[in-house]
Amino acid sequence: MSSGYGDDTPLRPITSRGCDWPCLRQFGLFMENTVGALQNVLRRVERSDLRIIGLSIVDSADCSIARLITNNYERSRELLEFAGVTKFETDVIGVLLPDTEQPHTSICSSLMSAELNVQYVYPLMYRRNGRGSIAVYVDNIDEALRVLKEQHYDFVTEDDLLEYDEYFG
Repeated sequence: MSSGYGDDTPLRPITSRGCDWPCLRQFGLFMENTVGALQNVLRRVERSDLRIIGLSIVDSADCSIARLITNNYERSRELLEFAGVTKFETDVIGVLLPDTEQPHTSICSSLMSAELNVQYVYPLMYRRNGRGSIAVYVDNIDEALRVLKEQHYDFVTEDDLLEYDEYFG
């Protein structure tokens, strides 16, 4: 791909996801709050040889939003679009829990020191070297990545999920 200005200088992708983006893609699924609605979506995903890595449910009397992370977001997007599921996509930060007495507090303290607002956190079914992981959504992802990287936290990337096969170990 050239720059379009008569030379053969390669262009870097203009989207943040194309630039070695260290975040995970999360799907927000809008569903009726009825018996079996969630099961139907999850069954569709798992029957397609996709693994659910993270799941969080926010519900009300009439509807619910399921936050879903799988081991392959591109295949999941196609599947959900084909199924007609109402969805939106968001980037979240996958962080390995540090080997400390209070790992969640450690991560939150790091983010708070940079005056970042943690909007939600939920566990991921991903482990590395015996350490669990979480998905974190903050009000400024770029700043959160910078802070966590400076403090030597380890991230969980989409490539990690593609290659991971010990989901419960």
